[in-house]
Formats: sequence, structure tokens, C-alpha cells
Amino acid sequence: MKTNEWLETDGHGGFASAGIDTIRSRRYHAILLAATSPPTGRLVLVNGFDAWVETAEGKYAITSQRYTPDVIHPDGHLRIESFQIDPWPIWIFKLEDGTRIRQEILMKKGSPVTAIVWQVVGERKDVTLSMRPFLSGRDYHSMHHESGAFQFQPEITGQHLIWRPYAWIPEIHALTNGTYTHEPVWYRNFLYEHERERGLDFTEDLASPGVFHWDLSLGEAVCIWSAQENFDSSSAMQTAKDLRQAERDRRKLFATRLDFAADAYIVERKKGKTIVAGYPWFTDWGRDTFIALRGLCLSRGELQIARDILLEWARTVSQGMLPNRFPDQGSEPEYNSVDASLWYVIAVHDYLKAAKTVSATDGLVLQEAVLSILTGYEKGTRFGIRMDEDGLLAAGEPGVQLTWMDAKIGDWVVTPRIGKPVEIQALWLNALRFAGAFSDHWNALFARGSEAFVQKFWSEKDGYLYDVVDVDHEPGKMDDAFRPNQIFAVGGLPFPLLDGKRASSVVRAVEARLLTPLGLRSLAPGSNGYSPRYEGNPRERDSIYHQGVVWPWLMGPFVEAWLRVHGETLQAKLEARNRFLEPQLAHLQEGGVGHISEIADADPPFTPRGCPFQAWSVGEALRIIKMLSDSKIPDP
Repeated sequence: MKTNEWLETDGHGGFASAGIDTIRSRRYHAILLAATSPPTGRLVLVNGFDAWVETAEGKYAITSQRYTPDVIHPDGHLRIESFQIDPWPIWIFKLEDGTRIRQEILMKKGSPVTAIVWQVVGERKDVTLSMRPFLSGRDYHSMHHESGAFQFQPEITGQHLIWRPYAWIPEIHALTNGTYTHEPVWYRNFLYEHERERGLDFTEDLASPGVFHWDLSLGEAVCIWSAQENFDSSSAMQTAKDLRQAERDRRKLFATRLDFAADAYIVERKKGKTIVAGYPWFTDWGRDTFIALRGLCLSRGELQIARDILLEWARTVSQGMLPNRFPDQGSEPEYNSVDASLWYVIAVHDYLKAAKTVSATDGLVLQEAVLSILTGYEKGTRFGIRMDEDGLLAAGEPGVQLTWMDAKIGDWVVTPRIGKPVEIQALWLNALRFAGAFSDHWNALFARGSEAFVQKFWSEKDGYLYDVVDVDHEPGKMDDAFRPNQIFAVGGLPFPLLDGKRASSVVRAVEARLLTPLGLRSLAPGSNGYSPRYEGNPRERDSIYHQGVVWPWLMGPFVEAWLRVHGETLQAKLEARNRFLEPQLAHLQEGGVGHISEIADADPPFTPRGCPFQAWSVGEALRIIKMLSDSKIPDP
């Protein structure tokens, strides 16, 4: 059974998340998950908790867990009366005797701190609350199992408790206005339903050192968890009060729920900033960062953040390439993408256009990064990436996935796309045209490549663009699979490569065969290998990742292309909003609540799949809103 999920983030890559039914269904669900080398080095410290309330009428659970073989216990999820996501996750539990309990969970921006607050709603009476935490201390991709090495005993100083379960993890701090009873015990065989569906190991053992108790008739119950060094432990009540007020004031500044969602992905990295590709399992990826930046930052007027991100990444250029991924452990970046660098150039173009003026120093750093990328690609760099004689960009070699369609199983690249992929040409030619402002050399290359693009990619018979030409570097060999990548020749980038009837034909064909309420399919129905559902074990899912699966981020390029061929009039914008934007925004209420998922099934009902909180999905939705903005059109 699918359940919606909530997310709180700390601005460093750490987060708290679970199902709104209180059940943890992923290995990544946690109350305190901290990034020890932001935004990587993530460790799960406090996995969750059991909580129950006692009144004169009896004892009532307000949380639930799932255990093997498939048992939900206790039954707290049945007492959820309401849930709201704003300003942070808030539950109201209604007990059988009429008592209502309010539970709040929120994270502090800038620190690995999670606060949980409970109170009685309405008239106070004799009500006690108990909470038993579940701890581990593991890498967030792994699982925890019973271990004799786990240290249960906390160091206790007044309201402040410190656990040091393992020597190699940060201290786990708890600050509470309740009392603590030490009752160490192992809870075994938690079952994570999403992991089971994904064909992964799905059971875990967690350590529970004891129980916290509060008398709710005296006021709020507070438990603050932290992995912060030098944690301020002066007063639980005052710390919770200050944290909630600071977060309430901060969150009021966001114009919409989607604007607030955008903030979750912008995190610290060393001396600058970066963008986390998605929660709960992605870190910062080059391709995702620069696609998402235009919506998460530029569309929202966050120019300083965009600047910091672009300057932080500028220093990573190597042989014309930017890293596509920084590993969770270790510092060696992975240079295995042909488009990450080109998306960086596009992001620089859009940033400079939005900023209008930048300092001479910043301008020089950004220009040098752009020219290093283009020079490296022109001369040739890793993985066969090079400019061909026709001015187009060739790329690829066996065993390497270089485009955004990057699924790989062992040595098998599912969609290799070796040769000249269509969206790579759109990115390359847009980058050349932008660089033409620096030198006529790039203008000449743009002219040559643009002419070759139409000659080689346009299928007069079909009325759309080939997905890859010169496949496997064999001149004249074409891949005519109908994929969404061709939309970038019309929309999604600053300079369209098609206009008139050809542009209209591409947009009509993409709309007819690929458009869904959540985004564009990655392959047209009826095509060889088309898969309607994204299900199965890791191999099965990876093999169909781009074989029909819907990608919400592609709605941005499509809407921009649609507006370009229909005219950017008020009437066209209203139609685009009603037909394309509103159905996608309805997704904010499902999956990762308040966010937009990574992918969805290709066939109805288009069930959200993959990562429930995805940066470029949210970013492109914000970019669409900016495209459609007009004084006569109310904001969604």
C-alpha cells in the first residue's frame, strides 16, 4: 500500500522523513539523519520512535511500525485524525476517550537538529506520554543489525543525554523536559516496504536504550535530537520555543509551498553551495544541479545562491568536463557525463542574463570555466567526446553512459546513445551561440553545426527528429526511437534550433505520444522495449528506467516549446497553465508531499515512483510558473 511521505531538511544534506502514517517504509526514513561532510557522509542516528499516551481510560499508541512477516504494530496510525505539512509536519491523534494529541516534527535550518513536540489539544487532564527511541549509527544506504558493540548507556546531565553507540559516529544528543528511564532492549525485524518492493534487503534491527516520560497535563512535551557539536543544552522548552519561532519566521518568507520545497535542495558544500539532486538517496550531481538551478534559484530571484553554486563548481572543471557525481564516501569526483558541463554553460548564460551585472572577478571566473569547457570539447576529451567536422558533438564509447538516460547494469549500458544524441547537440549549439559573445570563433562553429543539425536530424517522412545520428560513430546510421530528447531543439534552452512548421511538428508529435499529466514519457508507447510500469528488482527497474517511464522535469522544456510555437500570449499562457501546469501541481498532494517525484509509471494512473523529492522536478515546475507569470494570471 502506497503512503505519502513528509520531509524536513537541515540545509547541509541531512534530513528527517517518514510516512505520514508514522510508519517508516524506507531504510532512509529517520528522525535524525546527519551529513558529516556536507552534503555527503550521511549517517542515520535516530531512526524513529514508538510513542503512547495513557489516560484514565487506558493506554493508546500514536505511532506504528511494520515488522516481519508483515505485521503493523502498534496501531497508532489508526488514530490519526488529521495531518498537515505547513509550516512543518503536524499530526492530530484522536484517542478513543476523546483526547486529542498534537505532534510536531521539524528540523533547524543550518544544523543537524530535529525537534519533536507533543501537547494535549483542548482541555488538559491526566495525560501522560511515553516515547521509546530507536537508534542505530549507520551509513544511510546500509542496514543495522543487532550488535554486541552497541553502547546503550547515555551520559546524563540534567535534561541533556548523550549517546555514543559506536566510536566512529557523531555523538547523539537528546534534550528533553521529561524524565528518562534506562531500559535497553533490541527491537528486531523492522520491515521496510519500499525496500522490499525495490528487491533490496528490507529488514533491520534497532537499539532502544530506554523510555522518556512526560506529564502532558503540565504542558508541552519536548524532545530535541542533535548531532551538533557543542550542542546548547540549557533548556529544552526554551530551545524548542526559539527553534519553532525562528523556523516559523523563516518559512513565512516563502511565497508558496513550491518555493519552500525549493529551499530543501539548496545545501552547503565546503566554502560554497550546491544542490542535492533528491531525497532520500541522492547527493549533488552535476547534471541535476545545473538543470535544477534555473528553477530553484533564478526563477525565484535567488541570484546570490546561483552565483555561489556556479563559482563553487567552476573550480572542478577538468579537461573540459565537470563532475557528474561526488561519491558519498571519498573525495574523488566522477567525470562521466557529456551534458553536465553543457548544462553548466546554460546555467551561466541564464544567470548572467538574470543578474544583468556581475563583478569583474566573478565574470572572469565564469567566462574561463565556460571557455575551458568548450575548448576541451572542441579539441576532444574523455570517452570520445569531441567536436566532429560537421560542427556537431560526438560522444561515447562502449560501456559508458554519458547522457541523462544513464541506466547501467554491470557492464550493460541500457541506452548507450553513442554517436550524436539530439539533446546534446541542442546543448552544444546553445553553448556555442552564448560563447559567440566572447569570440567570433564560436559563432562560426555555431553556424556550421546548426546547418548540419537540421540536415542530419530532421526526418521529413516522420515529421520529427531522430534521437541519435551517426550511431556508434558510423556516419549515416540513425536511431529513430521516439523519445522526448528532441523537445530541446524547440524548448528548454535559450536558443531554439527549429522554428516554423518543423518546430510545430515536433511539439505536436511529442504532445500526442509522450505527454502525461505528470510529465513526458521517455519512450513512446508501442515502441520496442516500452514498459508501462516501473517495478521489480534493481535490474528490472534499471532496464526500464528510460523505456517509457514518465519524467516530470521534462514538462518544463515541453511547456516552453509549446509556448514558442503557439505564441506567448495571455490566452496561450492560460491554456498552458490549465492543461499542463495544474495537473502536475496536483501531484504536490501525493508521494513526497509538497514536492514532485523523480518519475512515474508510463501508463495510467501514472503512479509516482523513484525518488519522492526531486530537485529538477521541482525546479522545472517553478520555471514553468515563471514562464507563465502575467499580472492577469493568479499564482497557483
